[in-house]
Amino acid sequence: MKLRWVCFLWVLCASVVNGFSLDREAFTFTNYDLNVRIEPEQQRLGVRGKITMRNDSATPQKIAVLQISSSLDWRSIKAGGKPLQFVSQPYTSDIDHTGSLSEAIVTLPEAVPPKGAVDLEIAYEGVIVLDATRLTRIGAPEADATSSDWDQISSKFTGVRGVGYVAWYPVATEDADVSASTNLSDILGRWKTRESESKMHIQIAVSSNDEGDRPELLVNATNCPTAREVQHEFVSDCTYQSLRSMVPTFVIANYEVVDRPAIAVHYLRGHDSTATTYADAAEKAVPLISEWFGPPRKAQTADLADPDAAPFENGPLLLTSLTITDPKLAGLVAAHQLTHVSVSSPRPWINEGLAHFAQALYLEHQSGREAALNYMRLHQSSLSAAEKKQTGSPKPEDETIRSLIDAADDELYRGKAMCVWWMLRDMIGEQALKKALAAYHPELDKEPSYMPRLIAAQAQKDLEWFFDDWVYRDRGLPDFKVASAFTRKTLPDGYVLTITVDNLGKSGAEVPLTVKFAGGEITKRLVVRGKNNSVIRIQVPKAPEEIVVNDGSVPESDPTNNVFKIESGDTIK
Repeated sequence: MKLRWVCFLWVLCASVVNGFSLDREAFTFTNYDLNVRIEPEQQRLGVRGKITMRNDSATPQKIAVLQISSSLDWRSIKAGGKPLQFVSQPYTSDIDHTGSLSEAIVTLPEAVPPKGAVDLEIAYEGVIVLDATRLTRIGAPEADATSSDWDQISSKFTGVRGVGYVAWYPVATEDADVSASTNLSDILGRWKTRESESKMHIQIAVSSNDEGDRPELLVNATNCPTAREVQHEFVSDCTYQSLRSMVPTFVIANYEVVDRPAIAVHYLRGHDSTATTYADAAEKAVPLISEWFGPPRKAQTADLADPDAAPFENGPLLLTSLTITDPKLAGLVAAHQLTHVSVSSPRPWINEGLAHFAQALYLEHQSGREAALNYMRLHQSSLSAAEKKQTGSPKPEDETIRSLIDAADDELYRGKAMCVWWMLRDMIGEQALKKALAAYHPELDKEPSYMPRLIAAQAQKDLEWFFDDWVYRDRGLPDFKVASAFTRKTLPDGYVLTITVDNLGKSGAEVPLTVKFAGGEITKRLVVRGKNNSVIRIQVPKAPEEIVVNDGSVPESDPTNNVFKIESGDTIK
C-alpha cells in the first residue's frame, strides 16, 4: 500500500513539474464526437465521448493538456479503453466566463510524433451557472458583466456559447487575460486558426421537467435536425462540418416561432409583435442580400431572456433580446445576419467586414448614399480616434500586426473592413465586385492573397498598392487636402480647374473630388498615394466656388481640411 502511494505521488509530482514547461498549444483537436446531457432543473451538463488530437509541434509529445470550464470536473480520460494517469489543476484563463479552467495534464501511453494523432475517451460533468467573475474582478459593474457573460443552464432559459465564453468542450490554450486589450483576442485567434478544419458531432439530450414542457433546442451547427423525444428527453444529433469561425453554441427555452421562408424567429412569451417586425424586415432585406452574396440559407434568430443581454451571432444563429420595434433598425440587423448566412469566411475582415458592408448597402438602398455614409462615419471616427492615441514612431512590424489580415481589434475587422469593401465597390464597380464575391470559396482561402486576387481578376487593373496599404498592412489613415487650384476661363462660358490634392497620410486611396458651382456640382475620382500628391483637371460650366475632397467614403485621420473655398481671382493657392 505504501509503495502504491509513493508511485502515485511520484507520478503526480512529475506531471506537475512538467506542467510548468508544458506546450499547451502542441496539440490540435481535429475531431470531437460528444454525447452531451443537459439537466436544466439541476443546471447540470454531463459529457461523454471521444476526441482526436494531432501533434502539430516539432517534437514528440508524451504529455497532453485538456481544459474545460472550472465549473466542470474531469471524471475519466482513457486511451484504447484503458484509464490514463492525469492530474487535474485549476488554470487561470479568461477564455471561460469563470476566469478559470479545470486543466487535466495527461500522460499519454506513448509519445506522439509530429503530425501523429491520438484518440482519447473522455468524461466530465458539472454545472454551468450565471458567472461573470472574469469581468467583475477587473472592475466591471455586475449588471454590465452579467449582461455580457449571460451564459447559463437553468430551468427557464439555457444559453451556452463555446470557447471564449464557456469551455464546455475540451480545448488547450495558453492563459488569456480579458483586461489586456488584445491578449484574449490573440489567444482565441490562434485557437480558431488551429481548429479551422476540425469537425464536431454532438448528440444533445435535454431532460424534460415535471410539468411536461417541451423546450425547443437550437444549435448553431451545420446540420441539426429538430429534437426527437426519447424516454422523457429531447435528443438531437448535430454536426459541424468545420469549426472554422464557429463557436459551438446551444440555447434551450419554451419558444414560440414566427416562421418565414428566409428566417425563423424564436421568441419568448410577450415578444410576438417584435418577432414579427424582425421577420418582416428580414424578408424585405433578402433580395438585396441575394443580389450581392447569393441566396441565404435559412437564418435562425432566438430571443434572450435578459433584455439587456449582449447579442451574439455565429453561423446561422443570432441570439438577441427581441426588443426592436423600429422596422429600419430591424432591417439593419437582419441584413447583417443574412449576410453571415449567405457567405462565410475564416478571415474576420471578410466575414465581419462584408456583414457591416451589407448594412451600409441596406441603408443606401433604403435612404440613399448619404445615409450609408453617415453610418460609416460612426466607425470612421473610432478609427481616427484610435490612430491619434498612438504615440511615438510606429515600428515597421506594427503595420503587419495591425493589418486587416491579422487584426484582433474588432473595430478594424468590422469598421475598417467595411470601409475597404465600400471603397472597392467605388473603385471597380458593383458588377465586378459581385462577380469576385461569387467566386469566393472559403475552403480554398488558404493564403491572405486569395480574395485580393479574385477581386483584381475582375477589376482588370492594378490594385496591389491598395491591398498593400489597407489589407496586408496597417499604414494608418490617409489625410487629404487641396494644396492648390488654378482656374482658367474657356470659351464660351466654361472653366477648367487644375487641382492638386495632397495626401499627408501613409495610405493611398481613390478619393472622390467634387467641384461645386452655382446650381450644380461635378464629381471625379482621383488616386492619391500615401505621402504623395496628384493633379487633376476638371471642366465646369460656371465659375467654381468650392472644392470638396472626399465625401466620407474613405476613412481619414483628419476630415476637417477637406473643403477648399475658391475666392475671386484666377489662381488660388
